[in-house]
Amino acid sequence: MFEELAQNIAKPGATNIVIDEEVNSCFQITSISNPTKGTANITGARTLQWKIDELGVSSSEGAVLEFTVTHMGACTGTIEVNNRIDYSDTEGNLVSFPSPEIEVDCGIVVTPEECPNPVNITIQGCQDAVEFDAGDLGMESLGRILQLDVTIKNVCPRKRVALAAMVTEVDPRGIEYKRGMKTITVPAHTRATCHDVTVRGIKFVLPEDLDVSGGSTTSICNSRRFKARFIAHYIDNDFDGCNMVV
Repeated sequence: MFEELAQNIAKPGATNIVIDEEVNSCFQITSISNPTKGTANITGARTLQWKIDELGVSSSEGAVLEFTVTHMGACTGTIEVNNRIDYSDTEGNLVSFPSPEIEVDCGIVVTPEECPNPVNITIQGCQDAVEFDAGDLGMESLGRILQLDVTIKNVCPRKRVALAAMVTEVDPRGIEYKRGMKTITVPAHTRATCHDVTVRGIKFVLPEDLDVSGGSTTSICNSRRFKARFIAHYIDNDFDGCNMVV
C-alpha cells in the first residue's frame, strides 16, 4: 500500500520513521502482514503503527505494508480506506501516500425484530424448585391480512382483463393512507356470451405499526378501517390501426 514512500523522501533518506494510520469508520482492521521494511502492529480496531529504522539512506528504496480490513456498518459505494495517515521521521521529510479505495456493494438487510433482552434468574444452592415471575412479554411483528374477492361483470369471451386493486386505511378524521396496490391479469373465459368472472383471494399485508386508528400498535385488539378500490379494463381488443402488433 505504500510503494511510493521512498520516492517521496529526499536524499539522504529518512531514519526513525513512524507511521500511524487510521482507517475509515466503515472498516475494521482484521490482520496485518510483515512489511518489507520495519515492523507493524495493530494498535486498535481501526488503527495501526508502522516503524522503520531507516529508508533510502544509501540508495533508492521502497517499502510496502499490506493489511486486511473488514467492512462494518451500512456504508456502501466507493469508500476511501484511510481516514488519516500521520508520518514523522528524524529528518522532517514530507511524504504523500496513495489513497486506496474499496467498492462496497452490500445487499439491503432489514431486521424487524431485535434480540430479546434476557431475564436474569438465580437459583440458590440446595434449591431444587424455584418459581420466578419473568414479567411482561409483548407480541412482536403484529399485523393483519386482508383478502379481497371481486366479481367483474359481463366480461366478453376470449378477452383478457387487467385488474387493479388498491387499499387505503382511514384514520378517525377520514384521511386516507395508502396501504397497497396489486395488478392482475385475469384470463379470458370461453363461454359463448358475456359472463361474470369472480377473482378471489387478492391478499394485502397490513402491518400493525402502520395503524392510524389511534389504538395500540403492539396489539390487534382495536378496529382498523380500510377502503378498497378497483379498476378493470380489457387487454385484448379488435382495434388494428396504427400498425399495432399483437
